[in-house]
Amino acid sequence: MNQQQLQDISTELYRSLREAKAVSPLTTRYPDISIDDAYRVSLNMLAMREADGEKLIGKKIGVTSNAVQSMLNVRQPDFGFLTDKMICDGELSLSNMIAPRAEGEIAFLLKSDLKGPGVTEADVLVATEAVMPCFEIVDSRIADWKIKIQDTVADNASCGYFAVNSAAAIDPKQVDLINCEMQVWKNGEKLSFGTGAEALGNPLTCVAWLANTLGEYGISLSKGDIILSGSLVPLEYVKPGDKMSLDISGIGSLALDFI
Repeated sequence: MNQQQLQDISTELYRSLREAKAVSPLTTRYPDISIDDAYRVSLNMLAMREADGEKLIGKKIGVTSNAVQSMLNVRQPDFGFLTDKMICDGELSLSNMIAPRAEGEIAFLLKSDLKGPGVTEADVLVATEAVMPCFEIVDSRIADWKIKIQDTVADNASCGYFAVNSAAAIDPKQVDLINCEMQVWKNGEKLSFGTGAEALGNPLTCVAWLANTLGEYGISLSKGDIILSGSLVPLEYVKPGDKMSLDISGIGSLALDFI
């Protein structure tokens, strides 16, 4: 695709983000769009957000579990960027979101850089200061979540907001990241269950994949970054008035109210 097409798509998606109005699938209108094209759109959107005063504070991998891949019919992970305006604490207004869904994850806080290629799970473990319980609230700017991998990469991995419990931060070497168990509740009722193995077999594998994939584009995971490592449970639609909570064995808990 040419630069003008990519810029037009970027502008359209950025307007969709700010106005909370969905657009039709990019892959329908631009059948030749590649993942590389989509990534350039994502970078353009990030530049627009930074021009609005937002600060890059992390990265994310998404669509890592079989449950989420089946729900979205996307069969490989996506990747995107996190800014300081995406963090929420305790409650989140859904007024500027289109079709929000919540998912439970393990967030990583890095104490040193990771840049692919060649990053291993052992490298991720050494580079991680702490892991924390996390909710990510994803939101697709693509109408009705009718996405292919190019749609979601262009749309910054369907990023919306995220919450972490930094008080529950723990050294990852003290946690069984593969077998730790996540339980999720919605409005007081148990909703879902998953283990660390749901995320590509190991959350460390997810972070290594992200480092190596972004490394192909010259991007590193940086010291101080928050890294979202992918959902351990199915996505759940949320609406104002809903209350969700999760607990991860060996790590801790997190609650979030939607208004």
